[in-house]
Amino acid sequence: MQTANAPLYKKIKDHILDRIATGVWQPSERVPSENELVKEFKVSRMTTNRALRELTDEGILERIAGVGTFVADLKAQSHPLEVHNIAEEIRNRGHAHTAFILTLQETPADEETARLLNIAPGTMVFHSVILHKEQNIPIQLEDRYVNAAIAPDYGRQDYTHITPYDYLMEIAPLQKAEHVVKAIIPSQDIRQQLHMSDQEPCLLIKRRTWTRGKVASSALLYHPGSRYELSGRFRP
Repeated sequence: MQTANAPLYKKIKDHILDRIATGVWQPSERVPSENELVKEFKVSRMTTNRALRELTDEGILERIAGVGTFVADLKAQSHPLEVHNIAEEIRNRGHAHTAFILTLQETPADEETARLLNIAPGTMVFHSVILHKEQNIPIQLEDRYVNAAIAPDYGRQDYTHITPYDYLMEIAPLQKAEHVVKAIIPSQDIRQQLHMSDQEPCLLIKRRTWTRGKVASSALLYHPGSRYELSGRFRP
């Protein structure tokens, strides 16, 4: 938030960050030049240069000599064999995380869900679908089923303030996890939720977690291929 006594370069940085966070300026979109910012804020060229330079160093902007300054493409990274909190990943990059609950209900498990959770078909489970955004840009669609016997209060949580990861790690500490990673052509609904172009591939992580010898949850984590990648180092 801007303050009256904030340095001038900081006010310009906050102005740019606000435009990106609210979606006014999208990835790859050109932002005002130094000269344009000088006129808008009535400051020196040195002040606007510092604001743009710091945002470039922080990975928020990308400057192309002779062309202009653009909003950098988000390229979130996650280790392929580790279970992370998407909100924490985003905050660690210095970005804002927001979540939108699309579905949160208790429902009987169908045969496929029952198989994944290792329970009897018809057993009541929780189903949540949550859209996670980074800098107000969709980065993950989380479609999760949770064993209600392990997390009976799962459906009463506010997942705009905590993530399912936060809650489940608190009441059902992670014992082990299973990951399957696939590149898929997503459905039109998923494509729309993640603001993906028609030809863009989708990275899908299928994840199951166990606690105390039982399957706690099974999740499908969808990511836009242009904005998410898996990266990690391994020791033989």
